[in-house]
Amino acid sequence: MKEKLEQLKAQLAQELDSAADALSLDNLRVRYLGKKGQITELLKGMKEMSAEERKSFGAAVNELKQHAAESIAKRSQELKELEIKKEIELMPEFDLTIPVKEERGSYHPITLVQRECERIFTTMGFNVEDYPEVVTDYECFEAVNVPKDHPARDMQDTYYLENGELLKSQTSAAQNAILRKYGPRLMEKGMPIRAIFPGRCFRNEATDATHENTFFQMEGVMVDKNISISNLIYFMKTMLSEVFQKDIKVRLRPGFFPFVEPGFELDISCLICGGDTGCPSCNHSGWLELCPCGMIHPEVLREGGIDPEEYTGFAFGLGLTRLAMMKYGIKDIRDLNSGSLKVMSQFTDDK
Repeated sequence: MKEKLEQLKAQLAQELDSAADALSLDNLRVRYLGKKGQITELLKGMKEMSAEERKSFGAAVNELKQHAAESIAKRSQELKELEIKKEIELMPEFDLTIPVKEERGSYHPITLVQRECERIFTTMGFNVEDYPEVVTDYECFEAVNVPKDHPARDMQDTYYLENGELLKSQTSAAQNAILRKYGPRLMEKGMPIRAIFPGRCFRNEATDATHENTFFQMEGVMVDKNISISNLIYFMKTMLSEVFQKDIKVRLRPGFFPFVEPGFELDISCLICGGDTGCPSCNHSGWLELCPCGMIHPEVLREGGIDPEEYTGFAFGLGLTRLAMMKYGIKDIRDLNSGSLKVMSQFTDDK
């Protein structure tokens, strides 16, 4: 039996040297170490041995088995290294001294504008909040004074999910949660609520140069005692002058929004055509609707746990997508969602 063990060991070494790939090596493993392998078969002859013989023979077989496993593993590693070496030899030569071609990507223009607005409002004491894109009917409409049978819902046809929730059609969907989050804590300390909450919105509507079914807004609220429209105009003009690095011509005209009273449309003079000749980007009017805004409706304050008899506040829904169009001279809003690298690669973050 001892001679049989030595013979198997020598045979294994010879076959390992000739194993040239992983498949042949695996076949070799099965032939020696498998359930019906040659080393395993040796154990069947132990029935005819004495107890003392079985003990020494079993130890010798186990030793051979361990040697076979280690030898196969070693050969497997050698084959892997040989394969890597072959791949390296087949690689074309290259010059390490050639300068690397650096092609940097760029942020999306809406991302650039959003970060700039966040920076500006943060310096004015506003907190930046995040909010989900999937919300309930209560959050998107009822909490901001738009009950189920209100005709204003016709202006905001969005996308409804099978579970009854919907894709938010306006960043105002976060307003109630923000008022409840900050209201009690800050007002007990005599501090105002100041928060902005940017996000992506969705509308089921026809698209054109200035309308898209997916766009970005940034909602902002400020609530305190004696807040007026003058405060709203100040913050809006300050933000616009910082974004564009120059004074921007704006106009405030009456507008109906159920969650503000009074409500306004804040327009800016079109920066594509200069506001004089008109163009498709401003519907040939010379003005671009940028920011629905107004004084927060008493019912919205009350729903948010704030006493409208003691506190007032303003809210605005800044159109980040349209702001990006004006800042970068993008004539068609659909370009922003096109995924075209040719269009988007021209915008870089210089800061």
